[in-house]
Amino acid sequence: MRSVPWWVLFSSVCAPVLLVGGWAVSAQLQGPGYDPASATISILASDGAAGYWVMTPALLALGACHVVTASGLRPAAPFGRAALAGGGLSAMLLALFPAPASGGSFAHGVVVAVGFCLLAVWPVLAVRRRAAGRRVVAAAGDTWPRPAARPSGRTAPWGLRPAPSVTAAALMWLGGAWFLLALYMLETAGAAERVLTFAQSFWPLVVVVSCFRHEGDDGQSG
Repeated sequence: MRSVPWWVLFSSVCAPVLLVGGWAVSAQLQGPGYDPASATISILASDGAAGYWVMTPALLALGACHVVTASGLRPAAPFGRAALAGGGLSAMLLALFPAPASGGSFAHGVVVAVGFCLLAVWPVLAVRRRAAGRRVVAAAGDTWPRPAARPSGRTAPWGLRPAPSVTAAALMWLGGAWFLLALYMLETAGAAERVLTFAQSFWPLVVVVSCFRHEGDDGQSG
């Protein structure tokens, strides 16, 4: 039995596809006045936007994908899975706190900031130095307690090892700094936000694929 179910691969593939597809279709509906290099994604889901009916469901589905991925990503550490699920819930909350048609929104800004932080920190919180131990089921007639799991000497999947995880998280935080700089000084916030949000939606897929490959390598070596 696989430690990562097949539907986790499906949800992790859907996340970046839904995000990119959502902003691409919404930008087309918004018309030529919308500049994706300078305008943020939030504008596409704001009240009264032409693409609101596309971008908002895309964000809801994106968040749901992260929650589903977190629920089935058993090789990852629990705190990392919780942070990934929290980032997914934050994406879904954007439907309740959309950006206004003009001006700013404190509630929307808080939800965006919380979602970014959770998705930027979950790679580090999910780190495993060793593969999780296999659960031992007590046999009928046993008269003594058995351990819940036995330690494993195998290395963890690549996407859950310290070096790749810390690198991914660091790049996401640098992307966040780039976004703030672009938002207030460079007028390229849209481009920065797209690179950052795509990276955060794509990393769960990298982790899931590495878990599947890790199990495949174990099967061949066994």
